[in-house]
Amino acid sequence: MRRLITWLGALLVFGWCPMVTADTSVWADRILLLVPDDAKETDPGVTLWLDAASEEGLHVIPVRDSEFIRPYFETPACAGIILPGSIHKQASDAFLAGIRRYVADGGKLMLVYDAGTLSPEGRYAHPRSRISDLAGVGYALYDDLRDKTIVWGNAFGTKATFRELAIPPGKYYPFEGASSASQKGDSEAQLRRYGFGDLKYPSFVTEGHYSGRTLLHSADTIVAGEHEYAKGSVLFVNAPLGYLKSNTDGLLLHAFLNYFAKHMLALPYLTPVPDGVGGLVLNWHIDSNAAIRPLQELLSWGPLLEQGPYSIHVTAGPDARAFGDHLGFDVDHNSLSSELVQRYAKMGNEIGSHGGWIHDYYAAHADTDPAEIEPLLALNKAALERVTGKPVLEYSAPAGNQPPWITQWLEGHGFVAYYLTGNSGMGPTQGYRSGARESQRMWEFPILHLDRAAAFEEMKPDGYSDEEVEQWLESVADFAASNRVVRLVYFHPPGILAYKQVVMNWLQLTARLRASGEFRWYTMTELANFLTSRKRVEWKLLRDGNSITLDAADAASLDHFTWVFSADRFSKPHVIEGVAQVRKERDSWLVTSGSGSHLVIQAEVLPR
Repeated sequence: MRRLITWLGALLVFGWCPMVTADTSVWADRILLLVPDDAKETDPGVTLWLDAASEEGLHVIPVRDSEFIRPYFETPACAGIILPGSIHKQASDAFLAGIRRYVADGGKLMLVYDAGTLSPEGRYAHPRSRISDLAGVGYALYDDLRDKTIVWGNAFGTKATFRELAIPPGKYYPFEGASSASQKGDSEAQLRRYGFGDLKYPSFVTEGHYSGRTLLHSADTIVAGEHEYAKGSVLFVNAPLGYLKSNTDGLLLHAFLNYFAKHMLALPYLTPVPDGVGGLVLNWHIDSNAAIRPLQELLSWGPLLEQGPYSIHVTAGPDARAFGDHLGFDVDHNSLSSELVQRYAKMGNEIGSHGGWIHDYYAAHADTDPAEIEPLLALNKAALERVTGKPVLEYSAPAGNQPPWITQWLEGHGFVAYYLTGNSGMGPTQGYRSGARESQRMWEFPILHLDRAAAFEEMKPDGYSDEEVEQWLESVADFAASNRVVRLVYFHPPGILAYKQVVMNWLQLTARLRASGEFRWYTMTELANFLTSRKRVEWKLLRDGNSITLDAADAASLDHFTWVFSADRFSKPHVIEGVAQVRKERDSWLVTSGSGSHLVIQAEVLPR
């Protein structure tokens, strides 16, 4: 009865979600996002966390502060709690005491950046944050440091830690190949930025000894760490995760949410790939007629053509740099160009638009001349559709220049996916820019990069040897397969020719991984459609004693959707209703649904 009262109270006070079911089962996997009482459900500072959780296959539920600490009622059932930065700077002593009690009693907390650093009146506490004990280190030292309370610095960590955080090789550098992981896992690397290399994040200066496990650090601060607090534990992330994600840098928010849910809480999750099989999108960018000869030569690269499919994007007009230069790929008038597009399309590759019509001019004017550039988008799309006889559904921006108006145009014209140089290192996402979600339906595919470089023609000028490029390519294939995720690698056909042997060696590895069922090539369109259908899946995980039940439904079909359970935490799941395949891979149970609209499975929680 008491649980029922709590559930009804949650609905009345908060209204966003029920916290506890009315029977004896309770939600087994819900992470509570604590938000101020005056927060709106539509606040981007809230929705970006919910979107990230959905993309990571997790359940994060917003709960107002007053509901979390209501006297005479149970704490809402949950696996752990998040106190987010940016939207939750201000907090009362009573609220923070409630969080402290929750953790001390065995709860798990993810504490982010400036959350709770200000009083309800907007003042810093003296002499440090009131929850420095929860963080495990003193921070928010405003009395002593004033305008130096926050500093910018590089984020360093061991290579083993970056692997635990599921950050891909190349985004951290020096990266580590799979063959050397066991020998060099404790050597340090740092997060890097495409095109520039150096990447700095703001963090509070910290003081005192940190008794926990440091995950990331800079010269003056603990950037992230995990430590025990009484019977519970705290993941402290001293970086503005929400602000970063709201401005096309969501990698850290996703990485630490993932770490919190899967490493600290051992929660099951819904994979972002069909059948739980990770892979890569290989995105070809055809800028001009300089790609004709390379595309012809690539037709002789048997191992490349035997695999795939790939996403091949074309700038289709007659010019490339300036109007009238006749340097374009010109699919309307150059029969060789149109035949190449048709040939690659018949192999099963997805043909997409690379900007609009005239590569360099388009890139230089996309920001400043929308009225002139918009017709070029339409021309490019129409020309490729005439050649292939299929709708063009995916896009990449020349020089990576994609102002918001272009994203809106793409969404209004039926596109489902686009490449992006922001959010680098992430998988497909529905990202945020300037504090708002950029698209309601499309998926952006961020690039992978090797330190400063991404495309083949950038590698040698930036000083990366063939051996390092090959090791990076093999490492990202291993990364995608082992983490059951998808990442995007892009190139220009003229740039790949000098790397034939490197690519052949890479393709040998991907062929072996494909043969063992661990890897696939995906197109942007294929995966975007899958991820859109995945959002329709309704599933819940309930616990009753030591038994957990996963109940999933989709009015269309659950075919190919896959859940992962830690084999250290759960017994082998068994199917109660519906059709599913259960298999063990390494330290996980994978449950892949077959056809049908409803699936129920059960497993036992193993003793720790």
